[in-house]
Amino acid sequence: QVQLVESGGGLVQAGGSLRLSCVVSGPTFSTIAMGWFRQAPGQEREFVAALTWSGVNTDYADSVKGRFTISRDNAENTVHLQMTSLKPEDTAVYYCAAAYRATVSTRIAAYDYWGQGTQVTVSS
Repeated sequence: QVQLVESGGGLVQAGGSLRLSCVVSGPTFSTIAMGWFRQAPGQEREFVAALTWSGVNTDYADSVKGRFTISRDNAENTVHLQMTSLKPEDTAVYYCAAAYRATVSTRIAAYDYWGQGTQVTVSS
């Protein structure tokens, strides 16, 4: 059973930066993909970024390309989401997700395990 615990959320002014972390525990193998999703109040959960555990393949939502970077630290079993140039529309609960698959996916249904979420609030 894979367990995911996010941290790093908070309140930041527009233009600022935050780094989210997701600690992965339980069985992890080379064929695991990690994703970050977010859900704003009254909105559906949406894809933000994903990478394979090897780090070779990544994917980003158009809305965050050039501003967010997903990365992994294999030694710490941690996936990070570095967020820069934050905008008020980035305000949401951010979720880490994991899937036993060799390729990245933008689909919510592709992910088997989810964290509890961490709140990111960007003030204007």
